[in-house]
Amino acid sequence: MRKEEKKQIVADQFAVVEIVDGQQRLTTLIILLRAIQKALNPADKDEKKLADELAQLLVKDDKHTLLLLQTNHDTSHIFADYIRDGITPNPDANTSADQNIVDAIAECERFVTDWKAMVGSLVELIRIIRHRLSAVFHVVGDERLVYRVFELLNSRGLDVASIDKFKSRLMGLIFEDGANAGRDEAIKELHLIWREIYRTIGKQQRLTTETLRFAATLRAPRDVSHKRPLDEPKSLDTLIAEAGTKPKKIIDCAKWLQAVVVAENKLLGNHRWQAVTDIVQARLVAIAILLRGFTASEQANLLGRWERVTFRIYGLARADSRSKVGDYTTLAWAITNDKLSATDIMKRLADLGQEHPIAKVIEETFDPTNSYEGWAEKLRYFLFRYEEHLARKAGQKLNESQWNKIWHDDPAKSIEHIKPQSSGVSYMHHLGNLMMLAPGVNSKLQDIEPAKKAETYLTSGFLASIEVAKLIKKGAWNKESVEARGDSLLSWARTEWGD
Repeated sequence: MRKEEKKQIVADQFAVVEIVDGQQRLTTLIILLRAIQKALNPADKDEKKLADELAQLLVKDDKHTLLLLQTNHDTSHIFADYIRDGITPNPDANTSADQNIVDAIAECERFVTDWKAMVGSLVELIRIIRHRLSAVFHVVGDERLVYRVFELLNSRGLDVASIDKFKSRLMGLIFEDGANAGRDEAIKELHLIWREIYRTIGKQQRLTTETLRFAATLRAPRDVSHKRPLDEPKSLDTLIAEAGTKPKKIIDCAKWLQAVVVAENKLLGNHRWQAVTDIVQARLVAIAILLRGFTASEQANLLGRWERVTFRIYGLARADSRSKVGDYTTLAWAITNDKLSATDIMKRLADLGQEHPIAKVIEETFDPTNSYEGWAEKLRYFLFRYEEHLARKAGQKLNESQWNKIWHDDPAKSIEHIKPQSSGVSYMHHLGNLMMLAPGVNSKLQDIEPAKKAETYLTSGFLASIEVAKLIKKGAWNKESVEARGDSLLSWARTEWGD
């Protein structure tokens, strides 16, 4: 879209153009040109001349060193630093947008290196780009048409994330109400909201699609079925209908999505909830609670019950993820729209777990003889909660540094088989034979017998491992001692996950 803004640099005047479609292709091309420029040989007269031409093309020589292309989401200045100074970024970025730039730089530099190795000269590559690469440049002069064009182009091309489609349609709605005096301010505010949304999303790709579904499901009209979270097309239509045509309502709708993004990001960023957030409908209820603005103590109590009930159903009872989809979804909607009190929500959460009382789950459903295979993520959470219990009982703080190592790795790398798996005993995966250690410590102890590992357990920094070490020192670690420890853990679980 051509803007009226002009850039005057020395004797040249440049028009400013906003790219509606094709940003990724243009960004990649600009990065490729910079990679070529970096690789050209300054000792060769022809290559030096080409390098100078590319430098003048990519970076305009004014006091701001204006770039040929400026991106919307380069919050870490990775793209700008590379184009201006040729700085190769760290391979790990904070957001998905930054990571895409980092990956593009690495791939373009690798491509240029391979080309030079095969062909011997980059001059031919520049010639191909100059004379054989072409693009269709379609100018849209009216800003109101931009978002219609965007929708049309993407309906015929590659699939675009629903959250991006939603942004485009909201912008289009604001432009439709062209006579409104507050339109320009609304556009600026909408851009700011979306910048914060993308910043929060970071590298959590789940947020780009799922959050839109959650935002729509929680705002869907009462007459819409709440048997499950809405799918993406229905979610998009629901939120657009919610936005209406007036700038204020459109902004409110964008702010609602932003609030849901923040709530889900908070939920997914809490390690202790990992084992209870892999169920879609469970996440939806937790987000509904987070969005209500309860006091800190009320929110903690509500999420505590939500956590206990959800783990009892899907963790200990190992219910299928398709279980209670409608019950959870209906409750989430009611929390949001019927403004249930904290007391009512506590009761409704308890009702969710009525079919799975803790005593029945432990006696009839939970199988302690294999608490490892297919249950590693849940086991990590179970043992984390037990470590919390021991720390509370001893009046100590949890060893956060050790647990951070555990949360950031595959759970299987931290699950210690007290009687090693190499022993082949029938009870090696029994709940009583399992505990958590830091990944490095666990890998060193793999095939060692319990009696020889006891000293390491004592100094591991985990209260549960100290407890096990004391049990080992009392006598042989065999089936009977494993089952006794398992019974002790389940006795604790009856209290921990009961209502």
